[in-house]
Amino acid sequence: MTNEQAFELAKKYIPGGVDSPVRAFGSVGTTPFTTQRGEGAYLYDIQGNRYLDFIQSWGPLIFGHCDKDIQDAVINAVKLGLSYGTPCQDETNLAKMIVDEFDDIDKIRFVNSGTEATMSAIRLARGYTKKDGLIKFEGCYHGHSDALLIKAGSGATTYGNASSAGVPNDIIKNTHLAIYNDIQSVEKIFQTQSIAAVIIEPIAGNMGLVPAKKEFLIALRKLCDKFGAVLILDEVMSGFRASKHGSKPFYGVKADITTFGKVIGGGMPTAAFGARSEIMDCLSPNGAVYQAGTLSGNPVAMAAGKASLTKIFKDENLYARLEKKASNLMKGFKQAANSNGFAMQTCVRGSMFGFFFNQNEVNNYADALKSDTALYAKFHTNMLKHGVYLAPSQFETGFICDAMSDDDINFAISSAKLAFSEIKNG
Repeated sequence: MTNEQAFELAKKYIPGGVDSPVRAFGSVGTTPFTTQRGEGAYLYDIQGNRYLDFIQSWGPLIFGHCDKDIQDAVINAVKLGLSYGTPCQDETNLAKMIVDEFDDIDKIRFVNSGTEATMSAIRLARGYTKKDGLIKFEGCYHGHSDALLIKAGSGATTYGNASSAGVPNDIIKNTHLAIYNDIQSVEKIFQTQSIAAVIIEPIAGNMGLVPAKKEFLIALRKLCDKFGAVLILDEVMSGFRASKHGSKPFYGVKADITTFGKVIGGGMPTAAFGARSEIMDCLSPNGAVYQAGTLSGNPVAMAAGKASLTKIFKDENLYARLEKKASNLMKGFKQAANSNGFAMQTCVRGSMFGFFFNQNEVNNYADALKSDTALYAKFHTNMLKHGVYLAPSQFETGFICDAMSDDDINFAISSAKLAFSEIKNG
């Protein structure tokens, strides 16, 4: 079966043929390939084609596909049972590993997805402050819960939707939009509204890679303190990806609540939110804020997460190594683009990288929307033809995994040179 045939069959039974919109390749105008397997830095489709994978399951696979240590941990856990519905020791073990690394977190609770983590963090913040208002930023994506699908990034931007159908006005009336990296836009909201929490990606990865300015995030922390609001740092993507301590080394800003995902599951579906005891003890069964999940903290995901973080903590040079590869990749892409007459803005944060076809630096959602998405679509298609898989949207982030070699990075750069030349020459 070809990739085209597989996609047509999938569309008969699954809306759009995919279980997450960006996978449909709609914004790059082509048909997605159907993966048969992954190995190290590569994906292999059902036709036997091989692709250097800069998505890595959208971030979790910091050690690449089928890492033996994580794979062995999962297999051993599966032999003991898929799910218990009771506490297991690895819940506590993984919780301790994370809490010990963050001095602004005393306790943590596991959930099954980043959407659950951010949704629960907001409910907890509201229960703790006894206020309703929420500030989020244009272009930041915090999952698909109703209150957050207003000018969200990720797939919502990819398909040109500033929000989502099916979200009642009564749900979003307490959500207030601010402009990323613009502290005045936040202050204006605080002056007129009663705000329970501010939620932000300190390193935004869902409108493309757009990090917060240090002075902006420091000022945001001060505003939350001044007005008695909870600062939620959404590190579902950047946690253990940008660095071992997520955004903290870049900004030094402490969160009231932090959300995690991706890497802490090692490829299995899990996420978490954590805070100091005063806030976390508002959760049921200790407090009145209810949150639950049958599969939360399941033994297979906990085993994978424990194996993933153990490998991270043992390797002191991991993030420096990954950042060097990401920087070399972006330097090569930019040189290839510029030499063919195309403007490109690039960014690297640890093992995360991003680029925009844009004349100017991208600091917020409005800046990102000025990027040349048609050029991105052509570049994506040509890179895929040459065996390099990049995000099928201008408004996503790329990821380096430790299984990638310098030769892999050089191969991607060589492919970019070919792709730009082909686009230039029509």
